[in-house]
Amino acid sequence: MRVAFTTSTGVEVDLSFRTSTSFTVWDVGPDEAYYVTTVRIADDAGCEDDRIAARVKVLSGCSIVCAREIGGPAAAKLAAGSIHPLKTGVSTPVEDIIDRLKGVLRGAPAPWIRKAQVGNDVAAG
Repeated sequence: MRVAFTTSTGVEVDLSFRTSTSFTVWDVGPDEAYYVTTVRIADDAGCEDDRIAARVKVLSGCSIVCAREIGGPAAAKLAAGSIHPLKTGVSTPVEDIIDRLKGVLRGAPAPWIRKAQVGNDVAAG
């Protein structure tokens, strides 16, 4: 499944969804994970709704967006776009989050994660 992280360094989730101007994207499976790309937000002008919409559009291929902070309106727009918002609350190593997601995928993942995983398998194939 494709996961986007708000990170200034590529190593830690250390930015809020609202202020991040780039997202590091990884493909995460039960046994492996690999870096895909870094997407950048081209224009951060406009009202808050426009900024959120621009981020959701750029991240439309992702199943999860992981940020240190995600406000209610942004979380709602992500969810409406079939992207699960994941808030860490503190700076957290990307590798730790990936390891936890791999563990979940190896076990009995929640239905929304199974659906996201199947959706990515179909898109990749």
